[in-house]
Amino acid sequence: MNCRLFAIAAFGVLFACTEPTYQAVAPAPEPVVDPGPTPAETFTVILDDHWALRLDEDPILAEQLGEASGRGRLPDTSLAAYAAGVEARRALLGRLNEVDGTSLQGDTSINFRMLKRELAAEVAAADTNGKYLTISTYFAPVTELTRVAQRAVLRNEASVASYLGRLAAMKTSLEASIARLDEGVEMGWAQPCQALVGFERTYRTHLVEDISESVFFAPFQASDKPTAEQRAQAEELIRSEIIPAFQAFGAFYESRYVPHCREKAGISSVKGGDAFYALEAKRQTTTDLTPDEIHQLGLSEVARIRAEMTDVATEAGFENLASYQGHLRSNPDFYPATARERIERASSIAKKMDGQLVELFTVLPRMPYDIRTIPLDIAEGTTTAYYSQPAADGSRSGTYWVNTTKLSTRPLYELEALTLHEAVPGHHLQLALQQELDLPNFRRFGGITAFVEGWALYSERLGLEVGFYTTPETNFGRLSNEMWRACRLVVDTGIHSKGWTRQEAIDFMLSNTGLSQNNIEREVDRYITWPAQALAYKIGELKIRELRARAEAELEAEFDLRRFNDAVLANGSLPLSILEEVIDAWIAEQKEPS
Repeated sequence: MNCRLFAIAAFGVLFACTEPTYQAVAPAPEPVVDPGPTPAETFTVILDDHWALRLDEDPILAEQLGEASGRGRLPDTSLAAYAAGVEARRALLGRLNEVDGTSLQGDTSINFRMLKRELAAEVAAADTNGKYLTISTYFAPVTELTRVAQRAVLRNEASVASYLGRLAAMKTSLEASIARLDEGVEMGWAQPCQALVGFERTYRTHLVEDISESVFFAPFQASDKPTAEQRAQAEELIRSEIIPAFQAFGAFYESRYVPHCREKAGISSVKGGDAFYALEAKRQTTTDLTPDEIHQLGLSEVARIRAEMTDVATEAGFENLASYQGHLRSNPDFYPATARERIERASSIAKKMDGQLVELFTVLPRMPYDIRTIPLDIAEGTTTAYYSQPAADGSRSGTYWVNTTKLSTRPLYELEALTLHEAVPGHHLQLALQQELDLPNFRRFGGITAFVEGWALYSERLGLEVGFYTTPETNFGRLSNEMWRACRLVVDTGIHSKGWTRQEAIDFMLSNTGLSQNNIEREVDRYITWPAQALAYKIGELKIRELRARAEAELEAEFDLRRFNDAVLANGSLPLSILEEVIDAWIAEQKEPS
């Protein structure tokens, strides 16, 4: 055989019998693409950054929560700090807008929507001049400082040093507040003159000669922790810095602020006031209701409640509502003779309700509350009672503050509704429980006014179910309190949106409530100096009652009032639209077979 042919033949045989071998080449790996954080992870970072901002702005809360950075500091009240806070919120809101919120579920979705709503409202508010309204019948730069002293507890060396640091910061704080108010005067955003009559008490009360009588020295007298040197340091700060700073504030207020106060009561009388009020109405009620819609709702509620009040007057033996109102306002038997009597009656009512809470709830807060008299430097200019929530670290209980001035204007028949509103099952139960819930901090230590105040007004009505309001006068007191909140819808919008005068507002409330004239005047001045805040109460209460009626209708015999109340409070305070979602989900869950 031809060798060449053999070779070819041999190759052919070889090729036919075996597969050729090749060096295997691995495919190029796919490039690793980092998917980045999930929307939930991104939101968590934003949530943390927001809370860090909040603690930086509120060093007192920060210290209560164990943050050393808060010690010895006061909130910065300057316009520069306000502007910086707005820009920080604008940046956070921008980051939130880049998160796909539709991918978030359950509690995370609620947290996302609530934070976004809060930031958007704060950024929008910065476009108005509301930042100049730092004086009202409820709050002012000087009263914020006295509250620091009233709430200070000197438990150890760190708390003593921190309080001394805050005393040292008060002069600068008031100087910044004066500058802010002064710019407001330049912009035409001062408060009305008549509503602030008597405001001078808030600073004159603290111009004492004997330092031992100063509210700022009281924490040192209530504690054995401060050294003699620290006591001397506090005395010197009060004498040489704080009292002169209060004097300077008073001089500014009397010589600069008062001469430029507004003659007209409504905020619509100042440039940009209408837009500010419409924005505040939406923010306070968490709805899209316009001032006019709120006004009409108020008139409807006034008519409904007035009919119920007339029925009670007839039950009490009077021919008409006006005669019964006159009887209640003029009979001295319905008024406390002493401050002690008023406090004791409030305490007795609170104790009675404490024993009935298990009939209304299955979950109760651990934190207690106490009852105190409103400090005299603000008592005559403020409302008949209010509440302050517990300290974040549990070092201070909740407090139900009762006004013991002008006793002839503070009827005892209103105390049941008032106590249920401010203490339990109202503000204390709701806010103390909220601080014990597993919620993000901005929700644990924050609050939605429409929910917080709506719950407290709803709580007054809960008394009907556990043995309260058993006499015509106490039931009339309950209705009068409800009417008071309904009138707020009419009066607040009347003043700030419809051009009502202060006297028109007073007359409307006198003709429709059982409140004394003094209480009505103080209330109207509050609405004038704090636009739209009073709208939240009745709007919130109506929503909670609507949801309860829905639950009762759908669940029928399976409706459990205790479980319903638990469900309303289970997520802390919520915007009303989100509350509705939560309760609708709860109703659906109750319908499911066990």
